Amino acid sequence: MTFSLAELHPDDPHWNKRGALYVPSGQGPTVWSAGDVYTVKATGAQTNGGFGFIEATVPAGGGPIPHAHPDEDETFYILSGELEFLDGDHIFTAVAGDFIYIPRGVRHRFTNKGNHAAKMIFMYTPPGLEQIFVDHALPARPGEAPPPVADPEQITRGETLGRLMNSVILPEPS
Repeated sequence: MTFSLAELHPDDPHWNKRGALYVPSGQGPTVWSAGDVYTVKATGAQTNGGFGFIEATVPAGGGPIPHAHPDEDETFYILSGELEFLDGDHIFTAVAGDFIYIPRGVRHRFTNKGNHAAKMIFMYTPPGLEQIFVDHALPARPGEAPPPVADPEQITRGETLGRLMNSVILPEPS
């Protein structure tokens, strides 16, 4: 007969402690960045330094310019729509259900080339970059469109975010 320690001691405080991070749908700090809407679902502080987790809505034409993160890996999972990804010097299209892992130091970007918004989740390991969005990106307002990416204030904000994130801005491959 097999049984677990929890069955022997179901009232042991060890088995009853709480520790889940629960962020309901539509909740979490929401910001505009690179024309996209990012909702931060978990920060490194909330995951004990495990990871930072973001839900993104990328409108048609949205997405960041090519860049690399020297100190963080970035992982993406496409929920709906399709996004064109740059991986070093290679371009591919990711669709709903696709998983993309970008190791630190690799040039990448994603762009929504479609006519409809795409949704994805992405995370940073180690965490930290998600907190920079929370602290320094422009808070999104429900029902409002993001400001134009080419707006001088948004260009300055994007440059500041890139500097704070220690991102290396890179050109498109030739």
